[in-house]
Amino acid sequence: MSLPDDLSLVHTTTVTTFVCFISQPKESSEQDGWSSDEKPVKIDKWDSAALKNALDDGAKKVILEGFKLKESHTLFDLRLLICSVAVGFSFFALLWDYIKPFPESRPVLILCVLSYFVLMAVLTVYTTYIEKGIFLVALDKDEAGMEPDDVWELSSSLKKYDDKYFLQISVKPGTTQIIRSLDITKSVSDFFDENGKFDYDRFEPEVRILKAKLSESHKE
Repeated sequence: MSLPDDLSLVHTTTVTTFVCFISQPKESSEQDGWSSDEKPVKIDKWDSAALKNALDDGAKKVILEGFKLKESHTLFDLRLLICSVAVGFSFFALLWDYIKPFPESRPVLILCVLSYFVLMAVLTVYTTYIEKGIFLVALDKDEAGMEPDDVWELSSSLKKYDDKYFLQISVKPGTTQIIRSLDITKSVSDFFDENGKFDYDRFEPEVRILKAKLSESHKE
């Protein structure tokens, strides 16, 4: 038996929305359980997404483990909230159509479908203009607990069919709230061998030096 057009659309949007949950960033490199002393990460060197993810994970490892900063999930939790509300509208539409079969459920289905697409537009704006490629937000807490936390953000980009990896580190001191940032652009070939193995020991100093320079600048 074929589904009404409205119900089919709701079903399609429900399935599509699950992509929002699948695309959530990993918690941290520490939970992945690998380090420079363990088996090197090996990826397909022609896969730009895999290259970027490996480098991002390496940068997170330096910040969270090397400098002992605490990861903040607020930025990504807001994205998850938007996705959750969109899924809620989709499931409610399916439930309402089961309770009150089509065409009686038509007004509710239309409302839920419209709400879904509005939320997807909000999600697009959020990821484009607020997240802006940020893959880590970390807090540097004052040991005495007297001053506000310094907020560190890491963002990156790697264009398809390009070997240049762009990494930016920004810091917003809790006392001055003046944002400072530094960035580097390096070829991915500097950190991966011909077999696609990630050389963390060569990548780690790049991130550490960048972070150290920012730390010195915002204390001046």
